[in-house]
Amino acid sequence: MLKYPRPGAVKTRLIPALGEARACELYRALVRHTLATVDEFSRTAVGAVAVEARVADAPDAAAARAWIGDGVAIREQGEGDLGARMERAVGVALAEGASSVVVIGADCPQLTAAHLGAALAALRENEIVLGPAEDGGYYLIGLRRARPELFRGIAWSTDAVLAQTLAVVRASLAECHLLERLRDVDEPGDLGAWAETASAQAAGRGRVSVIIPALNEARALPHALESARRGNPHEIIVVDGGSTDGTREIARAHDAIALSSPRGRTAQMNRGAVIATGEWFLFLHADTQLPDDFTSHLRRTLVAPGVVAGAFEFALAEDFPGRRWIERATNARARRRQLPYGDQALFLRRETFRGAGGFRELPIMEDYEFVRRLRRQGRIAVAPAVALTSGRRWRELGVVRTTLLNQAMILGYHLGVPPARLAAWYRRRRPLRIEALAGMETQPALPTLR
Repeated sequence: MLKYPRPGAVKTRLIPALGEARACELYRALVRHTLATVDEFSRTAVGAVAVEARVADAPDAAAARAWIGDGVAIREQGEGDLGARMERAVGVALAEGASSVVVIGADCPQLTAAHLGAALAALRENEIVLGPAEDGGYYLIGLRRARPELFRGIAWSTDAVLAQTLAVVRASLAECHLLERLRDVDEPGDLGAWAETASAQAAGRGRVSVIIPALNEARALPHALESARRGNPHEIIVVDGGSTDGTREIARAHDAIALSSPRGRTAQMNRGAVIATGEWFLFLHADTQLPDDFTSHLRRTLVAPGVVAGAFEFALAEDFPGRRWIERATNARARRRQLPYGDQALFLRRETFRGAGGFRELPIMEDYEFVRRLRRQGRIAVAPAVALTSGRRWRELGVVRTTLLNQAMILGYHLGVPPARLAAWYRRRRPLRIEALAGMETQPALPTLR
């Protein structure tokens, strides 16, 4: 059961995050993925399998054929709600001699040829087969004979579809088999299911996903987005932590994927990584601008032997006393100790990020902790290109005070001060008094800084 792909008319609940064009392209990709799955099943199934695409809203038969391709019978869905259209499709197939009928959509990237085989196998012993979806609907229904009551009086496109259908099944005393529960892709929270497919990862092979956590960054974000766009990445994902200044709208205006997440840089970056489909991930602060041709620098850095991750050289956008000293000290630390921070735009392979378990749920020091974990796997390299970051922290607090605050955070972290307490101190923009650390409640000691 397919709907002709028109921007603004398909995957409408994804449009706030993806935009009309990208939501439509995702739907096209889901259809291609589903047709490939059905083709794989039909080529290996025992017995004859007929495949039919029931298409809604196509401008004409030629347009439908150009979209679907050859090898699949195409028919119009006809009038009525989704239930009426499915009832009609099942009835026609049975009337034309099918011994059993399985109806699916193109919304479930987790559906495999094995699921289709399990559905037809279950229909040998049961009158009805249902594939439950995580959102309360179903991704598959299989029947051996007409059951019009299953398609009438159902609140389609709601989380009550499966429950209402099962109530009808129980009332009819029919034998029903439930398949494995899978996830459809209807809401932004479902996009991770698509990102895990081979189809999605093939589309992102050799490409970069730029992930930007943001919170009330309306002033700085456009510059970060423009710098990212110049590198022609596979996708730019802005994860908003609850901004009130139009940050999310700016992301959409720059053709970025715009997601929402609980506030906190860790949660926001991990949220973006879940749906990212590029082969390489680059985590960019909203007040940092990437160098020109950053994708080439990224690739050359990561293919070097022993390198597991990288970052760019550090530079400040504003000029103020002490600026050059900060830049030299930061770059020396990043190169000699392999400890770049998040404002240098950390980048790494997708599989490296997944293998490391992503960023840990820390309210502060998440990039520091992540890089130290990565160092145990290999070298952290610094690419010979500059990421330009805002100097607002140093301008607001002064060079000496900001430096002392940063060093106190590192010292407190290694002394075992709970990250939540460190974050509270950091928000107050006051250096920790070292003599007070001993009296604080601490967490288990962390490894010594090397």
